Amino acid sequence: MEALRTFFGPIDIWQILSSFIFLIAIIDPFGNIPITISMQQKGIKIHAGRVCIASLTILMAFLFLGEWILKLFGVQIEYFAIAGGFIIFLMALEMILDITIFQNDKLEGELSSASTIVPLAFPMYAGPGAFTALLAITAEYSIASLCISLLLCMLVLYLVLIGTNWLTKYLGVTSLYIIRKFFGIIVLAIACKLMFGNLAAIF
Repeated sequence: MEALRTFFGPIDIWQILSSFIFLIAIIDPFGNIPITISMQQKGIKIHAGRVCIASLTILMAFLFLGEWILKLFGVQIEYFAIAGGFIIFLMALEMILDITIFQNDKLEGELSSASTIVPLAFPMYAGPGAFTALLAITAEYSIASLCISLLLCMLVLYLVLIGTNWLTKYLGVTSLYIIRKFFGIIVLAIACKLMFGNLAAIF
């Protein structure tokens, strides 16, 4: 019991809040609303529950196995956090400046309602960006807090998926654009914290 408590670490409300805001910005359910609408317009049925369960399963698996994978390759978590912070920094620039740094062809090809889990759960929501962010912040947040944050992120994602049309109608494109910019600034600040904080820890 004590070993499990040590592994998962303490549950800190501020860690949960901070990591939730960070992860929801990376997963970016609001920013991906146009893609979801485009899929629906093509007659593709979005199974919100399946997408969220698949995304949570993938992210939880990476949360628990990611550090082991790093040890397998002999990479310290601090170095990965710095590298991850740099990638997240570039992602934040995409969100703020409306530029394309990472090429993305995940929605090319024919899609059917049965295949929505693949482009949506992976790699859109539980993709490389989320993997990098999740593993990078394990250097500063407890596993328990991150698990709760992921559950909250999936709850928000579920609500966004089932309410996509409502959000677009009542919030409007401009409001969604402002939300994306706001999250972009938050991600940029946390990316800087990851890079410089872990550089200080190393040196």
